[in-house]
Amino acid sequence: MAYVVNDKLECFIFFLFALSYVLGDRFVDGRRIENLENKGLIKKKGTIKTIEGEDGDTIDCVDIYQQPAFDHPFLKNHIIQMKPNSIPSGPKENSYQAELSQNWHKNAQCPEGTVPIRRTQEDEWVPHRRTQLNHSFYDSSVHEVTSRDNKTRLFTYWTSDGYQNEGCFNLECPGFVQVNQNFVLGSSLEPVSNATLSFDVGITIYKENGNWWLQVQDQVLGYWPGSIFNYLASNATKINWGGEVYNSEPNGNHTRTQMGSGHFGSKGSCGKASFFRNIGYTDNSGKFRDVEAQSLNTVATRPSCYNVKVANDTNGVFGTHFYFGGPGYSTQCAN
Repeated sequence: MAYVVNDKLECFIFFLFALSYVLGDRFVDGRRIENLENKGLIKKKGTIKTIEGEDGDTIDCVDIYQQPAFDHPFLKNHIIQMKPNSIPSGPKENSYQAELSQNWHKNAQCPEGTVPIRRTQEDEWVPHRRTQLNHSFYDSSVHEVTSRDNKTRLFTYWTSDGYQNEGCFNLECPGFVQVNQNFVLGSSLEPVSNATLSFDVGITIYKENGNWWLQVQDQVLGYWPGSIFNYLASNATKINWGGEVYNSEPNGNHTRTQMGSGHFGSKGSCGKASFFRNIGYTDNSGKFRDVEAQSLNTVATRPSCYNVKVANDTNGVFGTHFYFGGPGYSTQCAN
């Protein structure tokens, strides 16, 4: 685990926890990944149209008023807010941010009045309680469980009671209200960084009119209604950014699972290490605030395997940022 923390936000009403995962072995972050080869895909209630992606994903276009959110007991009479009344101004974009696309777009689009939901295998997600954070959302840029591939995916997880009984990934339980008909949570993203080109994804979560909105680049995806939360009904108290892998110590050695790009965060700006840039939050007036580099606490639980380096680019486009990651098992990271 390698991440940075800012925990002095009691007076603010913005929460963003962007956590980049690379998954390996049979577990991640306490959540067991079962062998699901023989389990079928579950068609979503209210499906109007189904699209098969070239990458193997099956996308159901679901009537927006029959999406899973409205099975929540607190949302039975909920009126959908189709867009936020205002969007906080965020950090400057640059050439690194490309227009995002998803593989299923190549075959078809969902019709008006529907939202796209990735069809999942029964019991695909089996979340367990996290003790590290008491109440949170988290977003991720990498996920490899469901398709058993190395594609870059973005998923969400939310919990209303500190990972006790309620919460789930994406739209796998009632809670998140999706309003975007073009973006699927849990599906693969394009383009991705490679040895010569670097791309990044802008993710923002902000509170507006009582709801917690999720925005990816310029796309507003939807929101978590404030009524489903206990703690986050008012504000957040901590933000974590970083990467995490699960180490089951196969054959007594550290896992070979890479974090980020597989390069150490200490490689810094040489173009190899993964990074988070323009780290910030929205205050209670709706203004985006940069986090000061000196206010961040860095944590690397296995620095010989993965590490993190904070930097500050006050005159450029990166603002407060950090590099993180590592190769996993190596001669210096054996056990």
